[in-house]
Amino acid sequence: MSRPGVLNPEARDTALAAMAGVSGEHELDVLVVGGGVTGAGTALDAVTRGLSVGLLEQRDLASGTSSRSSKLIHGGLRYLEMLDFGLVREALQERGLLLTRLAPHLVRPVPFLYPLTHKGWERPYVGAGLMLYDAMAKAGKYEMGVPMHRHLLRRQVARIAPDFKADDLAGAIRYYDCQVDDARLVTAIARTAARHGAHVATRVKVTGFLREGERVVGVTARDLEHGRDIEVRARVVVNAAGVWTDEIQAMVGGRGALHVQASKGVHIVVPRDRIRSEAGFIVRTSVSVLFVIPWGRHWIIGTTDTAWDLDKAHPAASRADIDYILEHVNAILREPLDHTDVEGVYAGLRPLLSGESEPTSKISREHTVVTPVPGLVMIAGGKYTTYRVMARDAIDAAAHSLETTGTGMVRPSITDRVPLAGAEGYETRVNQRVLLARRAGLHVARVDHLLGRYGGLVDDLLDLIASRRQLGLPLEGAEDYLAAEVVYAVTHEGARHLDDVLARRTRISIETFDRGVAAAPAAAALMAAELGWSEERTAEEVDHYLRRVEAERQSQAKLTDQEADEARVSVPDIV
Repeated sequence: MSRPGVLNPEARDTALAAMAGVSGEHELDVLVVGGGVTGAGTALDAVTRGLSVGLLEQRDLASGTSSRSSKLIHGGLRYLEMLDFGLVREALQERGLLLTRLAPHLVRPVPFLYPLTHKGWERPYVGAGLMLYDAMAKAGKYEMGVPMHRHLLRRQVARIAPDFKADDLAGAIRYYDCQVDDARLVTAIARTAARHGAHVATRVKVTGFLREGERVVGVTARDLEHGRDIEVRARVVVNAAGVWTDEIQAMVGGRGALHVQASKGVHIVVPRDRIRSEAGFIVRTSVSVLFVIPWGRHWIIGTTDTAWDLDKAHPAASRADIDYILEHVNAILREPLDHTDVEGVYAGLRPLLSGESEPTSKISREHTVVTPVPGLVMIAGGKYTTYRVMARDAIDAAAHSLETTGTGMVRPSITDRVPLAGAEGYETRVNQRVLLARRAGLHVARVDHLLGRYGGLVDDLLDLIASRRQLGLPLEGAEDYLAAEVVYAVTHEGARHLDDVLARRTRISIETFDRGVAAAPAAAALMAAELGWSEERTAEEVDHYLRRVEAERQSQAKLTDQEADEARVSVPDIV
């Protein structure tokens, strides 16, 4: 029997049986549609209020927007200039909460330089904004460990960032925000929800709603892995499908007040040694801002902000997108980057609430919750950083329906006091890092890597290595990761396909120049042993991954979105 919070094939089957009523649970209190950060957060919020909860995801956890962000947990400094003080205050509050209580193993401070190009007015103007930013953060109950901003002269900038063009600068201001591996955070949230009793199942596509009169009483769905149709009954269905909101809304006859516009954001990844700097950068562009973000042995550089109305599952980056990013980052670098420096590229879609003909960079990142018909709650918009607030608001909206259908009084949200999987024991294990490395026969740097990905759950990985010593070896083709991490992704984190491991449980697909091609056979062999794949199935998984990489490379050579999309969709998802 699967342990609580462990997402493996047995747990998926058990969850589906429970949701379909096979195991005696004929109706859930809440069914969440969508396994991104908002959906996983909503499931966690509901289950920790004492409600029975299910979550269905069409593909993999975080397979959409929630694995393709800028990987920042931040207050949204540029929203201060838009005078959106409420959003900034809320986001900074959540930043502090994640950093200190909920996910200290996954969220960490990162320094940025804000270059000053105008003498006189710019330093006091930007400085005042950052002073307010820091003050709003410090006013929050949870903020600790994020240093205050500091003004720098030009020569100080040159010392911190030798490869930054500082000759024409008036100086800079260094400030701090936080970063996170977004897909791993979603996995941690989903595992925490499952640990507290939520039923979580991926590779299940919602195909329609069950109705009793006007009221939504559940969904019809297709188990994509076994090719069977099921019904899941629930007192309230919460749609947290992000950029798919309009499609879900259409299933209830188009009734609803939400219209979500997808905005494509593209990022590139380059080796850390291509830009000598101790801090990242944030630079204004004509339409948005450019981030240069430290990411382990790499830099993440982005982003674009353009409307997208093509394939939502696999938004494609074009050569024009990559050229745009290179052009803007080269404007601030002494040694320019070119296409040969690009290790990885990824494109994600922001689900922006729309209703007017505004540029996507101007549309608010605030979220909205609506109840278009009884029994259905829809949530859209928002920022990654404020996922917990969005989840709380969604279940608050569901509470009225629940209380009128016999559930009784719904308790208030407590997720600000529920640490995520891996948070418990993290600080203790960090203090014991040398001892852990000695016992496991690993280099301390390897243990640090594991601590930064699994936190207090590092013991699970070390136990796996102790029982199977070969799993303590680097993964062939992607030596930054251990073989144990591939196995753990299957046995504990719900990975079902090779793509899940190489693109989301790890970041091999964007952190290696070959996009994970060399690592694919070894990773597939490890997964095959856990999932019982035949030789033919294993070869199919590898072949699909290689074709996916080639399709992405082809799309990134195209000049237009239309051409890029056509190249990318030539390789659909594997089932």
